[in-house]
Amino acid sequence: MQASHSFTESSGDSFTELLAVANAQARQLEEDGVLSLALPLAGGDPMLLLPQLEPTAGDGFRFLWDGAPGLCIAAAGRTNSLELSGPRRFELAQRFASASLSRLAAAPLGPPLARPRVLLAFAFFDAPLQSEPDGVPGVQAVLPRWQLSRQGQHCWLRLQRPIGGGVTPRQLAEELWEQARSLERLVPDPSTPDRQAPNRVGLRWSSSWQERYRSAVEEALARVNRGELEKVVLAVRQELRLDAAPDPLELLSPLRRHQSGSCRFLWQQRQGAALIGASPERLLTVRQGQLRSDALAGTAPAGDLATALLHSRKDRHEHELVVDTITAVLTQAGLSPRRPRHPRLARHGQLVHLHTPITAALGAQQPLTIAAALHPTPAVAGLPRREAMAWLRSLEPFERGHYAAPIGWIDSAGDADLRVAIRSGTLRGDRLELTAGAGLVRGSTVERELQEVALKLGVLQQQLNLPAQLRSSRSIV
Repeated sequence: MQASHSFTESSGDSFTELLAVANAQARQLEEDGVLSLALPLAGGDPMLLLPQLEPTAGDGFRFLWDGAPGLCIAAAGRTNSLELSGPRRFELAQRFASASLSRLAAAPLGPPLARPRVLLAFAFFDAPLQSEPDGVPGVQAVLPRWQLSRQGQHCWLRLQRPIGGGVTPRQLAEELWEQARSLERLVPDPSTPDRQAPNRVGLRWSSSWQERYRSAVEEALARVNRGELEKVVLAVRQELRLDAAPDPLELLSPLRRHQSGSCRFLWQQRQGAALIGASPERLLTVRQGQLRSDALAGTAPAGDLATALLHSRKDRHEHELVVDTITAVLTQAGLSPRRPRHPRLARHGQLVHLHTPITAALGAQQPLTIAAALHPTPAVAGLPRREAMAWLRSLEPFERGHYAAPIGWIDSAGDADLRVAIRSGTLRGDRLELTAGAGLVRGSTVERELQEVALKLGVLQQQLNLPAQLRSSRSIV
């Protein structure tokens, strides 16, 4: 059990209090329990401090959830983890999260932003294709060793480790205390201007995707027009070869400026490979028993013509399919969803989308039970869902992996946040794979869908501060 204490920087006995809480927790933990301790920090940006959260040897896990100016979380290292595939992945991930968090202290230590969290990254499909031996598993879940959370001016650092095998409560308290003091010494003076150097990674090679995508769109539209599919969201993958292998945080940093309304994310399982992105789309958020899901479909470049989305029959039809499906799924789950009558425009960087928020009281349902019912929405897959999913496997010549799948967290109080991993890319050394898609319905045209996907890929590349042109002197044939 965890005592509800707080610590202040002005108290000379703060470490004594921390040690007392650690000892009290350790006495009440079960045999396989995990000690979870937290301390406030005097400021600090989790994105900038993440490199200082050193995982244990051989554990390259890093996570960033950057909702600044809202909640921002950085995490490193694994205390407990789960990796599996199959149709029960949401259910088993919920069980893992509940079991892992129940082994910690029951009462929260500090404010809600400091709560322990299980971090989650799903794949789009239940399991990778058998022909993809290195495919992404259906779900990865991690209870991190280090968790640094900030909201507003409040910042907390948490350390989680099993007790035993030579590890004592005092060792954990000392480790947390020393790390907190070390991080605070790195916090810049707020009066000092931000002089972060721009990303200077060059582009050596870029794959061509247009012709292959054109033929896939033509085939998909033929099936839509024959009535075999009501909608299908066809994605394309573009591979970029960079001058060097950048730190993924260097690529993410510009997105805070360019995609301030989105949630930036990093999921890094090992050194040299990472999922990065800035998602404007919320699959579900749970706060104090209230659920919210976002219908986001219909895209245009920001500017004077963006309002045309509100009057486009094709885009309004595509959007309403998503709204109606989310509403029906929540109703079938026993909830009572509410939605505004008309969509609004939501700007995310240089793109504008039709957006309808949908809310409901969660009741006794588990967050991942609802997530399993919602994923994938028609905004990223199609209708009918089963048929659209089958055709995506056939029409897309690559494994989607994490693209358009849920990523996020569940905390010890049952609150949760899952975003849809769009506007994303996978970094492997000096190779960056960007993925984007477009929704095809009756009224869609091949040229317009190619333009939409090219717009999304180009905007993401620009916002990552990558050059649009190749360096011809170092191009690869």
